[in-house]
Amino acid sequence: MTTRQRLPATALAPYAAHPETSRGRRFSEPGPRYRSEYQRDRDRIVHSAAFRRLEYKTQVFVNHEGDMFRTRLTHSIEVAQIGRSIARALSLNEDLVEAIALAHDLGHTPFGHAGQDALNACMREYGGFEHNLQSLRVVDELEQKYAEFDGLNLTFETREGILKHCSLKIARELGDVGERFLNGHYPGLEAQIANLADEIAYNNHDVDDGLRAGLISVDALCEVAFFERQYTGIERQFPHLPERRMIHETVRRMINQQVTDLIDTSQERLQSAAPKDVEAVRRHGQGLVEYSDEMQKQNKQIKQFLRKNLYRHYRVQRMSVKAKRMIQELFRVFMEDGGLLPTEATGETSIDEQESQVRARVIADYIAGMTDRYAIKEYHRLFGPEQLT
Repeated sequence: MTTRQRLPATALAPYAAHPETSRGRRFSEPGPRYRSEYQRDRDRIVHSAAFRRLEYKTQVFVNHEGDMFRTRLTHSIEVAQIGRSIARALSLNEDLVEAIALAHDLGHTPFGHAGQDALNACMREYGGFEHNLQSLRVVDELEQKYAEFDGLNLTFETREGILKHCSLKIARELGDVGERFLNGHYPGLEAQIANLADEIAYNNHDVDDGLRAGLISVDALCEVAFFERQYTGIERQFPHLPERRMIHETVRRMINQQVTDLIDTSQERLQSAAPKDVEAVRRHGQGLVEYSDEMQKQNKQIKQFLRKNLYRHYRVQRMSVKAKRMIQELFRVFMEDGGLLPTEATGETSIDEQESQVRARVIADYIAGMTDRYAIKEYHRLFGPEQLT
């Protein structure tokens, strides 16, 4: 695969993903002249319809609840920023990390995890639904933009990074990207970075959004030692700083400490393991990008706090119940009458002529592609007595 790299090969560690040795794409294409293969992947993701829709999909809060809350789009950009910083420090491929980060949430349903849980329940008899697999399905099949192939025809390495986990049964059906699950191998280091950058971003930014929404308090968060240490340190240093800036500074320092710990620990592991190339990384018996034991413990405390105090807050629970009901009702009515689906979701053939499993997957693709506000509008169009069109 001939490409003109943005950086000389010596800028990357030998165990990094080198674009000129990529495993390639599902459909052969001439190499790009002025971009690397992974830059091309990133660009195709950014120009995809699924990526644009992330602007109106939220993580914890429904999109219309307020403009200050993070969306899947802003989250993906934040993951890419964190991931690139880690990759640069470890002499790994920043462009590949960015491509994986920007694509990792493309398959998310409206209404966050509540939407996914509802759609998975609806699809239980038809193969289930999982947003991670759906992200891969989006880039492999559902994006319809190019003349010569369906999907975005991304490189193996980007697709490998998007697929963070799957069952052995599903892995057998996925060809090359499913092999590592069958062989007990790990993905490349860039995929490992993107996975942990995702965790750093959503944990810390859910803290920030939860405080903004008034669902959690600073006093309660100070029961978490990691948060309390940063917050009280800033309070001593800047005793008259406004609360909003205190929170931002606390979250910023938490992210910085997690990223720094991740880089330091990963450098030590890489030096000790000394993998000669990316294939040695895949065959290594454990992940090589990781936190220290102490930071893992602190991260676990943050997750436990958020699960108990934010994700199970009654206001979030109420939203989740309504969201699940909307998803379930949309799925039910479309299964009963496929003629209610728009033609862009079904193509030329009525899905009522298809077997139930095919029909259900088409419906799941349509619902998963909805934004929060589109799902709400579609629900009201179908079930609201005042909506006649």
